[in-house]
Amino acid sequence: MFTIEHEFDSTVITLVDDGGAPLQEDVIVNTFTECVTVEQFDPRTDQVMKITLSHAQVRDMSAALDLPEGVYAIRERDSDGTT
Repeated sequence: MFTIEHEFDSTVITLVDDGGAPLQEDVIVNTFTECVTVEQFDPRTDQVMKITLSHAQVRDMSAALDLPEGVYAIRERDSDGTT
């Protein structure tokens, strides 16, 4: 399950683990104009862990979820559809 909220300066996506036990903590994805942050509470350290990704890194991660093992580079297309 997930929620999407539009804040003043970002879009916030919360991923709720509704699978089988043991359940993981919620994952909060904040999408800003310049970057994307991913946060998750770590009960072992009692702290919220945060990483910051560029939009290009998020694009690459999204593409990687559907590809087999290997090394890849995404090429940008020109306005006429060529690379």
